Amino acid sequence: MIERSPERDAALRAMLPQVPEFGWTEQALQRGLARAGLPVEDAPFLFPAGPIGMVEAFSDLADRDMEAAALAESLSELRVPARIRRVIALRLQAAQPHKAALRRGLGLLALPWNLRVALRCTARTVDSMWHAAGDTSADFSWYTRRASLAAVYATTLAFWLANADEDLTATLGFLDRRLAGLARMSRRPAAQAA
Repeated sequence: MIERSPERDAALRAMLPQVPEFGWTEQALQRGLARAGLPVEDAPFLFPAGPIGMVEAFSDLADRDMEAAALAESLSELRVPARIRRVIALRLQAAQPHKAALRRGLGLLALPWNLRVALRCTARTVDSMWHAAGDTSADFSWYTRRASLAAVYATTLAFWLANADEDLTATLGFLDRRLAGLARMSRRPAAQAA
């Protein structure tokens, strides 16, 4: 379980504008804390795991923000693919102002020695997405849904990062094609079994 506290959340939000220039470093954290009027002397104690701990905490905060945003909307009226699409859109909309920070964070997660943290972040994110979409499965589909969504989200995130898509139109079009392909794949075995 990741450590959570209002102080860590506030520190992350304060440091995000500094990350594009200074990376996920204590320097970015200290500058963010100073600009937000928060105690700079707390910086060394907030993220004892260092930069990768900051990135993991940021991912967790983004998951919680996404779930809160989804809860504020009435997603239960939508079919499951539309709920998943909306949840991913909420996640990307919230990340839009911090695209450079996210890109730098993903760069850290891509390092081989950070594989465990990268897998943990991915698992937590797709689980949060399914939870926000109202998934209550407890059988084998719990695993297959998360594995499928991890692939869809990863490719969509890569597309979004590679494009200057301010209003998400192109990215959501890309996501729609991924979701449609996934739906076709899931229908094919059922049709072959009949």
